[in-house]
Amino acid sequence: QVQLVESGGGLVQPGGSLRLSCAASGTIFSINAMAWYRQAPGKQRELVATITTGGSTNYADSVKGRFTISRDNAKNTVYLQMNSLKPEDTAVYYCNAEIERIRNTGWRDYWGQGTQVTVSS
Repeated sequence: QVQLVESGGGLVQPGGSLRLSCAASGTIFSINAMAWYRQAPGKQRELVATITTGGSTNYADSVKGRFTISRDNAKNTVYLQMNSLKPEDTAVYYCNAEIERIRNTGWRDYWGQGTQVTVSS
């Protein structure tokens, strides 16, 4: 079994900051790319940021310059530092990871349960 557990969501005022964490646990041989997605009410889930094993990153245009994705490979953990938050950033944030549980058995996508981020005054 593999679990992704997110933490760090909450209520913040516009212009504020939050840091999300997502730790992968269970039977894990290796983790490839990790990512954060978000889904606002009535909207489709959208990609926020990705990071490779080597640390290369990619961001949605809407969060460039405000959000930073990072990872600690030793801890199987991915982070999302969110600064200058806006009301339109309000959503449930999900982490995603490509995980190979047993060597040479192939990658599979795993998802966290989601954490609510609300930006409001």
